[in-house]
Amino acid sequence: MFFDTHCHLDFSDFDNDREKIIKQAMDENIGLIINPGVDLISTKKASEIAKQFDIVYFACGIHPHNADGINDELFDECMKLAGERKFVGIGETGLDFFYNNSDAAAQIKLFRKHINFARNNNFPLIVHQRNAQSAIMEIFNEIKLPSKVVFHCFVGDEKFLDWTIQKGFYVSFTGIITFNNAVSVKKTAEKVRLERVFFETDAPYLAPHPVRGKRNEPRFVRFIVEEFAKIRKMSVSDILEITTNNASVFFNISI
Repeated sequence: MFFDTHCHLDFSDFDNDREKIIKQAMDENIGLIINPGVDLISTKKASEIAKQFDIVYFACGIHPHNADGINDELFDECMKLAGERKFVGIGETGLDFFYNNSDAAAQIKLFRKHINFARNNNFPLIVHQRNAQSAIMEIFNEIKLPSKVVFHCFVGDEKFLDWTIQKGFYVSFTGIITFNNAVSVKKTAEKVRLERVFFETDAPYLAPHPVRGKRNEPRFVRFIVEEFAKIRKMSVSDILEITTNNASVFFNISI
């Protein structure tokens, strides 16, 4: 089965047809979906959605875009949701120095809090990185880390990939891998260890070819897997056998 390890079903983009979208995913052999939160309200909604649908799980997190104004009380309230049923990880967290929607210092402080919480509780960590490779490497090289870390929507360069491999981290590919101009991401797909690979849609964003430009959905993860299999010259079934097991072990979900 296919596993969409990162999508945002809680977003308003799905308010009118969320149940239909999830049922369509199930009909097309999507067996598991993980919905990371991006703030307190988002995480609460993701938890409720996960309770309603067997294939959906959720993660607790505050996105770097939302770092400004986050105090200890808000962070702690969000992390309390880790005690809810079907919780599987901490995130989406990280650094985004491309959009800079939040102050860099605030992003770094909040990111460190997520790292420490995940490590202290032995939870998987889901990391967002954009234009922040050096800062993330510096933080990760100086702080004690959780045992499980995945870089979602991986778009790092070869140096960053080598570093993630050396650290034993996981990387997750999105619809970007299907874009004709995604040369560096395709090169990463050629090189990365299969035992460290996940797939995700990041829906409603980054719809893959041939549905690029439309709202993304969990069922479109198959196009990402198919492209990866083509790049690696392997069958889709063999890729799925390895990567679905990777993700289920990482998130501690029985399949």
